[in-house]
Amino acid sequence: MQNGGRRVVVTGMGVLTPIGLSVDEFWTGMMEGRSGAAPISYFNTDDFVTKFACELKGFDVNDHIDRKLSRRLDIFCQYALVVANQAISDAGIDSSQLSEEEKDRIGVIFGSGIGGIKVFTDQVQTYLEQGVRRLSPFFIPMLIPDIAPGYISIEHGFRGPNYCVVSACATGNNNIGDAFMMIQRGLADAAVCGGSESSITEMGIGGFNASRALSTRNDAPETASRPFDATRDGFVMGEGAGALYLESLDSAKARGATIHAEVVGIGMSADAHHVTAPDPEGRGARLAMETALRDAGLEPRDVDYLNMHGTSTPLGDVAETKAIKGVFGEYAYEMNLSSTKSMTGHLLGAAGAVEAVATILAIKHDRVPPTINFETPDPDCDLNYTFNEVQNRTVNVGVSNAFGFGGHNTTVIFKKYTD
Repeated sequence: MQNGGRRVVVTGMGVLTPIGLSVDEFWTGMMEGRSGAAPISYFNTDDFVTKFACELKGFDVNDHIDRKLSRRLDIFCQYALVVANQAISDAGIDSSQLSEEEKDRIGVIFGSGIGGIKVFTDQVQTYLEQGVRRLSPFFIPMLIPDIAPGYISIEHGFRGPNYCVVSACATGNNNIGDAFMMIQRGLADAAVCGGSESSITEMGIGGFNASRALSTRNDAPETASRPFDATRDGFVMGEGAGALYLESLDSAKARGATIHAEVVGIGMSADAHHVTAPDPEGRGARLAMETALRDAGLEPRDVDYLNMHGTSTPLGDVAETKAIKGVFGEYAYEMNLSSTKSMTGHLLGAAGAVEAVATILAIKHDRVPPTINFETPDPDCDLNYTFNEVQNRTVNVGVSNAFGFGGHNTTVIFKKYTD
């Protein structure tokens, strides 16, 4: 590997998404090209410009977490704990059987772009209606984004590096990247990493409506997330979480773990352009991809599939397309691209983690998830976005992009594992 250090592999995955509440369900949903968008059921939307989102369907936290504990967690933290448990189980780890020394070497690096927006909204309302003495003693612990890795570590006794990276919609990728570097450098042998978000609230939808970021296609919400289509009018809010269990190759081989893929490179950059709008030429996104390829010791033509940030916004899709052309040249037209946000909506701080799982599944199954809802070509978006139908293709190398407000750009590269 170009980047040196220890090899790092993925041995566990977990997801909660609007199209599936497990990795298997998520894969089935993508292969069916299912949309997770529907009218919002969580609150009355009569006064809202956007009245739909991609909610989790059929999720009951009490099926997964002790009721007493779940009442002390904001929804984003509930999601985080559930997907972390999925990933740990998928990795074949029983934390009750680990030695104290092994627990010292397992970290949790897990973030949220916004954190406890639901509990914040509820507690402000309590304060206004009932006064300061009625605020919950759990208010602050429920609010802060870093409480998710704290609870995951407490649940399993993992005492390795424990924190969260917050970088808006790049959060999931940044946490995966930090976990990768920690293990690569030998500061931990394994780590649970990813992102979680639950922002389908009055303040979440209202705030993004105020910034004119959301689609307003209320007459057909299931078709509203339409990346690269000329009629796209904004992103669709989603919610959920994604988690990976990463460990050193030596650790995975020593315990006979199933290896889903190898993490081979990461790239990070800033647009240094605008607080919400992307650099129109995609300079920062291009730099992140170029850095990740260099880190992995790969050439552009080694990439088979790229899971784009692809939010379905007029500016963002064009900027990312330009960035990809700048990195890959003519080969950009030969590889497969797609935006799984067309199905899940935009999970904000969880997006990178969920899309990392989608990329790894494409590698495992040699099938590229589609970009659904395409109808009208956009001359500025002219690459192979795998529109509307799954495509069979050998995927040895998969790239996942995630970008965030503030100009944060992240790229993670996964590869089929070979000994």
